[in-house]
Amino acid sequence: MRSRSVAVACGVLLMLVLSSCGGPDGNGPRTKSGGPGAGAEGAPGSGGGGASAPEVDPGRVPGVGGRLQGQIPVDSRQVVAVYGDGVDSPDSTIVLYVKRGSLWNEAGRWRGHNGRKGWTTDHHEDDMRSPVGVFTLSNAGGVLEDPGARLPYDQSESYEVPREWGEAHRRDFYYVIAIDYNRVPGAPPRDPTRPEGKKKGGGIWIHLDHGDGTSACVSLPEAGIKYLLRTLDPERNPVVVIGDRETLES
Repeated sequence: MRSRSVAVACGVLLMLVLSSCGGPDGNGPRTKSGGPGAGAEGAPGSGGGGASAPEVDPGRVPGVGGRLQGQIPVDSRQVVAVYGDGVDSPDSTIVLYVKRGSLWNEAGRWRGHNGRKGWTTDHHEDDMRSPVGVFTLSNAGGVLEDPGARLPYDQSESYEVPREWGEAHRRDFYYVIAIDYNRVPGAPPRDPTRPEGKKKGGGIWIHLDHGDGTSACVSLPEAGIKYLLRTLDPERNPVVVIGDRETLES
Protein backbone atom coordinates (compact mmCIF):
# COMPACT_ATOMS: atom_id res chain seq x y z
CA MET A 1 0.00 0.00 0.00
CA ARG A 2 1.28 3.47 -0.85
CA SER A 3 1.10 4.68 2.77
CA ARG A 4 3.85 2.21 3.71
CA SER A 5 6.20 3.55 1.07
CA VAL A 6 5.39 7.12 2.04
CA ALA A 7 6.22 6.30 5.65
CA VAL A 8 9.84 5.74 4.68
CA ALA A 9 10.12 9.32 3.49
CA CYS A 10 7.75 11.05 5.90
CA GLY A 11 8.17 9.19 9.18
CA VAL A 12 6.39 6.13 10.50
CA LEU A 13 4.64 7.94 13.36
CA LEU A 14 3.10 10.58 11.12
CA MET A 15 1.79 8.00 8.68
CA LEU A 16 0.19 6.02 11.52
CA VAL A 17 -1.88 9.11 12.21
CA LEU A 18 -2.59 10.03 8.59
CA SER A 19 -3.50 6.51 7.44
CA SER A 20 -7.21 6.97 8.17
CA CYS A 21 -7.44 10.55 6.99
CA GLY A 22 -6.99 10.60 3.24
CA GLY A 23 -4.51 10.23 0.45
CA PRO A 24 -4.82 8.42 -2.87
CA ASP A 25 -5.05 4.96 -1.29
CA GLY A 26 -8.32 5.95 0.33
CA ASN A 27 -9.67 7.99 -2.52
CA GLY A 28 -9.53 6.24 -5.84
CA PRO A 29 -11.54 7.46 -8.83
CA ARG A 30 -15.32 7.23 -8.69
CA THR A 31 -18.28 9.18 -9.94
CA LYS A 32 -18.33 12.23 -7.73
CA SER A 33 -21.42 13.88 -6.35
CA GLY A 34 -19.78 17.28 -6.70
CA GLY A 35 -16.99 19.38 -5.29
CA PRO A 36 -16.39 20.22 -1.65
CA GLY A 37 -19.71 20.98 0.01
CA ALA A 38 -21.57 20.55 -3.27
CA GLY A 39 -25.27 21.21 -3.01
CA ALA A 40 -25.45 21.97 0.71
CA GLU A 41 -23.05 24.51 2.09
CA GLY A 42 -25.83 26.29 3.92
CA ALA A 43 -24.88 29.21 6.15
CA PRO A 44 -24.55 28.19 9.81
CA GLY A 45 -27.96 28.00 11.39
CA SER A 46 -29.75 28.46 8.08
CA GLY A 47 -30.66 24.80 7.61
CA GLY A 48 -30.24 25.40 3.89
CA GLY A 49 -29.20 22.80 1.35
CA GLY A 50 -28.59 19.07 1.42
CA ALA A 51 -30.66 16.20 2.71
CA SER A 52 -32.64 17.38 5.71
CA ALA A 53 -32.37 15.71 9.11
CA PRO A 54 -35.48 13.76 10.13
CA GLU A 55 -38.12 15.61 12.14
CA VAL A 56 -38.41 14.10 15.63
CA ASP A 57 -38.84 15.04 19.27
CA PRO A 58 -36.80 18.27 19.74
CA GLY A 59 -35.61 16.85 23.04
CA ARG A 60 -33.66 14.22 21.09
CA VAL A 61 -30.99 14.57 18.42
CA PRO A 62 -32.87 14.10 15.11
CA GLY A 63 -32.34 10.84 13.26
CA VAL A 64 -30.61 9.10 16.16
CA GLY A 65 -32.32 6.05 17.66
CA GLY A 66 -32.46 5.03 21.29
CA ARG A 67 -29.29 2.91 21.28
CA LEU A 68 -26.95 5.73 20.20
CA GLN A 69 -29.07 8.46 21.79
CA GLY A 70 -28.38 6.77 25.12
CA GLN A 71 -24.62 7.00 24.50
CA ILE A 72 -24.68 10.80 24.26
CA PRO A 73 -23.39 12.07 27.62
CA VAL A 74 -26.10 13.74 29.65
CA ASP A 75 -23.88 16.79 30.13
CA SER A 76 -23.17 17.23 26.42
CA ARG A 77 -24.59 20.46 25.00
CA GLN A 78 -23.12 20.23 21.50
CA VAL A 79 -23.49 17.38 19.00
CA VAL A 80 -22.02 17.11 15.53
CA ALA A 81 -24.25 14.60 13.73
CA VAL A 82 -22.89 13.01 10.55
CA TYR A 83 -25.70 11.44 8.52
CA GLY A 84 -24.23 9.09 5.92
CA ASP A 85 -26.32 8.76 2.76
CA GLY A 86 -25.99 4.95 2.85
CA VAL A 87 -24.01 2.16 4.46
CA ASP A 88 -21.76 1.90 1.38
CA SER A 89 -21.81 5.59 0.40
CA PRO A 90 -18.97 8.11 0.87
CA ASP A 91 -21.40 11.04 0.94
CA SER A 92 -22.86 12.57 4.07
CA THR A 93 -24.54 15.57 5.66
CA ILE A 94 -22.93 17.14 8.72
CA VAL A 95 -25.21 19.00 11.16
CA LEU A 96 -24.28 20.86 14.33
CA TYR A 97 -26.83 20.79 17.13
CA VAL A 98 -26.67 22.95 20.25
CA LYS A 99 -28.76 22.13 23.32
CA ARG A 100 -30.63 25.02 24.87
CA GLY A 101 -32.54 23.99 27.95
CA SER A 102 -33.90 20.55 27.09
CA LEU A 103 -34.14 21.13 23.32
CA TRP A 104 -31.63 20.42 20.55
CA ASN A 105 -31.43 23.24 18.00
CA GLU A 106 -29.73 23.09 14.61
CA ALA A 107 -26.85 25.56 14.37
CA GLY A 108 -25.16 24.66 11.09
CA ARG A 109 -25.36 22.25 8.15
CA TRP A 110 -22.94 21.21 5.40
CA ARG A 111 -22.51 18.48 2.81
CA GLY A 112 -19.34 16.44 3.11
CA HIS A 113 -17.82 12.97 2.96
CA ASN A 114 -16.93 9.94 5.05
CA GLY A 115 -15.02 6.72 4.36
CA ARG A 116 -14.80 5.86 0.68
CA LYS A 117 -16.53 2.49 1.20
CA GLY A 118 -19.08 3.83 3.66
CA TRP A 119 -19.61 2.82 7.28
CA THR A 120 -18.92 -0.02 9.71
CA THR A 121 -19.74 -0.95 13.31
CA ASP A 122 -16.43 -2.84 13.52
CA HIS A 123 -13.76 -0.55 12.09
CA HIS A 124 -10.30 -1.90 11.29
CA GLU A 125 -7.25 -0.23 9.82
CA ASP A 126 -7.39 0.22 6.03
CA ASP A 127 -11.02 -0.95 5.65
CA MET A 128 -11.85 2.43 4.06
CA ARG A 129 -15.00 2.74 6.20
CA SER A 130 -15.81 5.24 8.93
CA PRO A 131 -16.73 3.87 12.38
CA VAL A 132 -20.34 4.17 13.54
CA GLY A 133 -20.79 5.50 17.05
CA VAL A 134 -20.71 8.33 19.55
CA PHE A 135 -17.28 9.83 20.24
CA THR A 136 -16.04 12.83 22.19
CA LEU A 137 -14.29 15.77 20.52
CA SER A 138 -11.43 17.01 22.67
CA ASN A 139 -8.64 18.39 20.48
CA ALA A 140 -7.95 20.22 17.23
CA GLY A 141 -4.97 21.25 15.17
CA GLY A 142 -3.64 21.69 11.68
CA VAL A 143 -1.06 23.16 9.35
CA LEU A 144 -2.45 26.68 9.64
CA GLU A 145 -2.55 28.95 12.66
CA ASP A 146 -5.38 28.67 15.15
CA PRO A 147 -8.46 30.33 13.58
CA GLY A 148 -9.96 30.98 17.01
CA ALA A 149 -10.69 27.44 18.17
CA ARG A 150 -12.14 26.83 21.61
CA LEU A 151 -10.77 23.29 21.70
CA PRO A 152 -7.03 23.01 22.43
CA TYR A 153 -5.33 23.67 19.08
CA ASP A 154 -2.04 22.15 17.93
CA GLN A 155 -0.51 24.05 15.00
CA SER A 156 2.33 22.17 13.31
CA GLU A 157 3.88 21.65 9.89
CA SER A 158 3.79 17.92 10.64
CA TYR A 159 0.15 17.97 9.49
CA GLU A 160 1.32 18.67 5.93
CA VAL A 161 0.26 15.80 3.67
CA PRO A 162 2.97 13.85 1.79
CA ARG A 163 3.61 15.20 -1.70
CA GLU A 164 2.76 11.77 -3.09
CA TRP A 165 -0.87 12.37 -2.17
CA GLY A 166 -1.14 15.01 -4.89
CA GLU A 167 -2.49 18.53 -5.20
CA ALA A 168 -6.10 17.46 -4.56
CA HIS A 169 -5.20 16.60 -0.96
CA ARG A 170 -2.82 19.47 -0.21
CA ARG A 171 -5.32 21.37 1.95
CA ASP A 172 -6.86 18.35 3.72
CA PHE A 173 -5.24 18.96 7.10
CA TYR A 174 -5.04 22.74 7.15
CA TYR A 175 -7.58 22.35 9.99
CA VAL A 176 -8.53 19.13 11.79
CA ILE A 177 -10.65 18.09 14.76
CA ALA A 178 -9.73 14.75 16.30
CA ILE A 179 -12.53 12.20 16.75
CA ASP A 180 -11.78 10.32 19.96
CA TYR A 181 -11.83 6.87 18.39
CA ASN A 182 -8.94 4.65 19.58
CA ARG A 183 -6.88 7.58 20.76
CA VAL A 184 -5.98 9.33 24.00
CA PRO A 185 -8.43 12.21 24.58
CA GLY A 186 -6.54 15.37 25.39
CA ALA A 187 -3.56 14.51 23.20
CA PRO A 188 -2.89 16.46 19.98
CA PRO A 189 -4.59 14.96 16.90
CA ARG A 190 -1.19 13.87 15.54
CA ASP A 191 -0.44 11.71 18.60
CA PRO A 192 -0.02 8.13 17.26
CA THR A 193 -1.03 6.28 20.46
CA ARG A 194 -3.67 3.59 19.80
CA PRO A 195 -5.04 2.26 23.13
CA GLU A 196 -6.93 -0.61 21.43
CA GLY A 197 -4.02 -1.50 19.14
CA LYS A 198 -3.02 -0.59 15.61
CA LYS A 199 -5.39 -3.09 13.95
CA LYS A 200 -8.42 -1.12 15.20
CA GLY A 201 -7.28 1.91 13.21
CA GLY A 202 -7.14 5.47 14.43
CA GLY A 203 -6.17 8.96 13.40
CA ILE A 204 -9.78 9.64 12.45
CA TRP A 205 -10.42 13.34 12.09
CA ILE A 206 -12.90 15.91 10.87
CA HIS A 207 -10.98 17.83 8.22
CA LEU A 208 -11.23 19.89 5.04
CA ASP A 209 -13.12 18.31 2.18
CA HIS A 210 -11.43 17.46 -1.13
CA GLY A 211 -14.61 16.50 -2.96
CA ASP A 212 -14.57 12.72 -2.47
CA GLY A 213 -14.52 9.93 0.11
CA THR A 214 -11.77 9.48 2.70
CA SER A 215 -10.01 6.51 4.28
CA ALA A 216 -12.22 6.81 7.41
CA CYS A 217 -12.35 10.50 8.33
CA VAL A 218 -15.21 12.97 7.98
CA SER A 219 -14.66 15.98 5.72
CA LEU A 220 -16.55 19.22 5.14
CA PRO A 221 -16.01 22.63 3.52
CA GLU A 222 -13.60 25.18 4.98
CA ALA A 223 -16.41 27.45 6.16
CA GLY A 224 -17.89 24.51 8.03
CA ILE A 225 -14.78 23.36 9.84
CA LYS A 226 -13.86 26.92 10.79
CA TYR A 227 -17.33 27.36 12.24
CA LEU A 228 -17.01 24.13 14.21
CA LEU A 229 -13.57 25.12 15.50
CA ARG A 230 -14.88 28.47 16.71
CA THR A 231 -18.05 26.97 18.20
CA LEU A 232 -17.19 23.61 19.79
CA ASP A 233 -16.53 24.38 23.44
CA PRO A 234 -14.86 21.88 25.80
CA GLU A 235 -17.02 23.26 28.61
CA ARG A 236 -20.07 22.07 26.66
CA ASN A 237 -18.67 18.54 26.23
CA PRO A 238 -19.06 18.23 22.43
CA VAL A 239 -19.47 14.83 20.83
CA VAL A 240 -19.84 13.51 17.30
CA VAL A 241 -22.56 11.00 16.40
CA ILE A 242 -21.64 9.35 13.11
CA GLY A 243 -22.99 6.65 10.83
CA ASP A 244 -25.24 5.92 7.90
CA ARG A 245 -28.81 7.11 8.40
CA GLU A 246 -30.32 3.62 8.71
CA THR A 247 -27.86 2.51 11.38
CA LEU A 248 -28.12 5.79 13.28
CA GLU A 249 -31.88 5.44 13.46
CA SER A 250 -31.85 1.82 14.61
